[in-house]
Formats: sequence, C-alpha cells, structure tokens
Amino acid sequence: MVKAYVEELAELMKQAASEQHRDVRLEIKHFFSGAAVYANGAICITLTPAGLALKLPEEHRTTLLQKHGATPLRYFPKAPLKKEYVVLPASIIDDRKALRSWIAESIDYAVRA
Repeated sequence: MVKAYVEELAELMKQAASEQHRDVRLEIKHFFSGAAVYANGAICITLTPAGLALKLPEEHRTTLLQKHGATPLRYFPKAPLKKEYVVLPASIIDDRKALRSWIAESIDYAVRA
C-alpha cells in the first residue's frame, strides 16, 4: 500500500512541481503509512490515507482553510493536529495550476525554515 502512495506522489510531483525549484533537491520517501516530499532534507508534503497535505506558513493555511475548503491535518483519529499542515481539497488537487502554485509555496516554506 505504501508503494502506491510513493508512486502516486511521484507522479503528482512530475505534473505539478515547478521549474523554479531546479536548485532544490526534492526526494520522495516512504512516510509512515504513505509518502512524503522532502525539499533539501526538510519535509514539506505528505500523501497518506489522511489526504494530500502541504506544510505552509500560517497566512496561507488560513486562506486555504477559510476560503478553499482545506482541512487541518490529523494523521489518525485522536492524534494531535499537525499545526503547520493542511489537507488540500479535491478542487485544488484537480486544478493543476492552483496545485502547482501551492506546492511551490510549500517547497519555498520548507527550504526557508
């Protein structure tokens, strides 16, 4: 099952990763029950049974939560919220231009941290 998440995330990154990050080392690895993208060694994106989640600064998380139907990330019931992450709604995942923009923001945020 984990292999499927790694493959799905790799395909998504091929389609949605921006050329502006050529100088960033992006790696996709197994991550608990799913997969994760690491930007220069810092985790920034996960794909798990909880959904596609991006690590973003507070102002971007707030925008996604309030205006776009994103949800806070919780990997399993009763687990603590992952405060810097939001799970993207299908409307953004299906919009490659929007997805590309949010992925770029997540990568930039991870590299700056």
